[in-house]
Amino acid sequence: MSNQRNDVIVAGHICLDVIPELKTKTNNLSALLQPGKLIDVGQAMVATGGAVPNTGIALHKLGFSTTLMGKVGNDVFGQALLRLIKDIDVTLTQGMITTPGENSSYSIVISPPGGDRIFLHCPGANDTFSADDMDMDKVSEAKLFHFGYPSLMFNMFQNEGEELVNIFRKVKGKGLTTSLDMAQPDPESEAGKTDWLPILNKVMPYVDIFLPSFEEIVFMLDRELYDNLTRRTESSGILCGASQQSLSRIADQLLQAGAAIVVIKLGEHGLYMRTTDDEQRLEKSGLFNCSSTKAWMQRELLIPCFEVEVQGTTGAGDSTIAGFLGGLLQGLTPEQVLEGAVGVGSFNVQKPDAISGIPHWEEVQRFIKSKPSVLAPTISLEGLSEISGGRLYRGPQDLCSSS
Repeated sequence: MSNQRNDVIVAGHICLDVIPELKTKTNNLSALLQPGKLIDVGQAMVATGGAVPNTGIALHKLGFSTTLMGKVGNDVFGQALLRLIKDIDVTLTQGMITTPGENSSYSIVISPPGGDRIFLHCPGANDTFSADDMDMDKVSEAKLFHFGYPSLMFNMFQNEGEELVNIFRKVKGKGLTTSLDMAQPDPESEAGKTDWLPILNKVMPYVDIFLPSFEEIVFMLDRELYDNLTRRTESSGILCGASQQSLSRIADQLLQAGAAIVVIKLGEHGLYMRTTDDEQRLEKSGLFNCSSTKAWMQRELLIPCFEVEVQGTTGAGDSTIAGFLGGLLQGLTPEQVLEGAVGVGSFNVQKPDAISGIPHWEEVQRFIKSKPSVLAPTISLEGLSEISGGRLYRGPQDLCSSS
């Protein structure tokens, strides 16, 4: 584990999450949230939300030195956000921006036990975030730069993502490894009506690790497929339509656009990963030495989730990303990195909020070494072969003979 001042900069979207305790266990939120219906709830938890605190604080709790770079207003929600972060570690706020006259972002999170969550979201000051809000001297000190949720930040998707590309070009120019996470926008919002294909094509050459969810990336790359899957799968969700073929096709498109590593989050089904066959592109990422580069070339792996009692899924994807990035920072193998990612995610979902369940990295490793049970994915595994006793699956594009 590195002792340098900044291992990681986490920038992008930040908000205050208000999470009421739901006493009714249900996966059918449409039946729960009926007009005129009174829903009996418990105490509301107030917590940090968005990619900046979710991924950033998770990395900090895992043991990596981390700086957060997000933007809030000088209002009650903004003050609460900064106080919550300072209560964890005051050094985390060194890159935060407070802008008088702007509203801080907040979300009302409906997160039933055992089910996925929905958000009522106000973007606030996230909409005006730009490269000028980032302390580039602090960025220069770090190894890895992670940016989250540009699809919820107005400046990031205007003019075909000009400002998003500007940020990644500047950071990559300073020699950092870069990673990018998305969030699915409201289809009726401006972000939801934006053509994301040209944005992704422009930014991918500067993105070493791209980590969207299946729903997000299908929505952005193939809206017709997204709509068809939505109609076909109805309330079960479009993840039921995921397959090795569809995942590989999406990853191919993103790798050809310039990314080095594509990780697609599959919710309770786990993680899917494809990597480039271009050795120079992997070396350009700054992550690997000569021996480890070959271990990461042209990989195709799927790892299921570990079986734990789920209390909530808020921040599950963000904490899983923290585990993935943490494994990369330590030079682990692809298989070990994927195990670390779902390991951290499994600690997250055992709590209703995004960060309270995250332990130190060493505890995650002890949990993994205990050989916990895995959840068998219920999506189509045709084309994938089982390895490691069902703890990993290998795709036809995986050319590592050591697997």
